[in-house]
Amino acid sequence: MSFSQLIKDRYSVRSFAQTAISADDKAAILEAGRVAPTACNYQPQRFHVFETAEDLQKLDLCSPCRYGAPYAILICYDKSVCWSQPDGSNSGSIDASIATTHMMLQAADLGLGSIWVGMFDAAKLAAEFALPENIVPVALLPLGYPAEGTEPFALHYQRGALDSFLV
Repeated sequence: MSFSQLIKDRYSVRSFAQTAISADDKAAILEAGRVAPTACNYQPQRFHVFETAEDLQKLDLCSPCRYGAPYAILICYDKSVCWSQPDGSNSGSIDASIATTHMMLQAADLGLGSIWVGMFDAAKLAAEFALPENIVPVALLPLGYPAEGTEPFALHYQRGALDSFLV
């Protein structure tokens, strides 16, 4: 499948089969996040993997949006290594978002489904999983094979005309 077709067909999966993901596929997804571009190539993106039953149960205490995925990655940034602008803002959220996008698209290329989740309790995640203070959660990416009958949301293919996006 071409890249342009992949980005059009990929959709948010909200129901996952309980089929294991291969170690090679997990490694490819993490690698996609590792090589994502970052501001000044500072590489602040950090990943916390959830794959044991115990970790997945604890994750469910922090977010209602795992949707039964057998594997999930919390994409964070290390605020101590981000590129900072003169106004004091930093590139962390942007860098983590780029990494999340790369991982999501790599998963789709491998035939896996995902959903970008922003609905989680960051403080609870930090406490449950002993995240260091300098690590800032940005996105949760549940991953797995879509359950049978899973389809894109009804509005998925409805997009505005290109000229409506131009300013």
